Amino acid sequence: MKEKLKIDIVSDVVCPWCTIGYKRLEKAIIEMGIQDQVDIEWQPFELNPNMPTEGQNLKEHLAEKYGSTSEQQDASHQHMVAAGEEVDFKFDYFDDMRIVNTLDAHILLDYAKQFGKQTELKMRLTTAFFSERKDVSDRAVLKQILLDVSLNADEALAKLEDEQARTDIKNAEEFWRQLGVTSVPTIVFNRKSAVTGAQPVDVFKQVLTELIKES
Repeated sequence: MKEKLKIDIVSDVVCPWCTIGYKRLEKAIIEMGIQDQVDIEWQPFELNPNMPTEGQNLKEHLAEKYGSTSEQQDASHQHMVAAGEEVDFKFDYFDDMRIVNTLDAHILLDYAKQFGKQTELKMRLTTAFFSERKDVSDRAVLKQILLDVSLNADEALAKLEDEQARTDIKNAEEFWRQLGVTSVPTIVFNRKSAVTGAQPVDVFKQVLTELIKES
């Protein structure tokens, strides 16, 4: 039996292009009929590791971080909404939208790995944040999301109090930074080659075709 193609997706829960990138990659995989030949693992990357507990208004945050005007942000959000529609994902941007701290979400994604539910949890988190106006740093929200994907919510939430679990995420983030990952999504194939950004479906098909041929 030949080895599966290992795909690491370095991303953040509140990164819209990470969602688009994954959905396009997924589309490529499904259209090629190679679902059973790939193994996807999500790797942590906090876009805003120092984000305080209360979060920050998204418009304010984007203006501070990127210097973008309100008009530029609106145009970018419209572009995002259109890109989402192409892959059947709904982006719902609103005036009081807040960017939040995602460390807890990454700890839970790591927990979900052992149950083969990482991708399901990741999509549930990103849907809650972008489509349902939910705060994915709120423990009550996280509890419901865990239940939605049939994970043991109490056991998972206990991980959030575990100092080692936090350290593990920070170490994993550092590992990918050391490898040169500076922006997300970064999609790594067999830990040998990588593409960054939400590439078109055809680009993913090309990369996957070459890698499967090699294996």
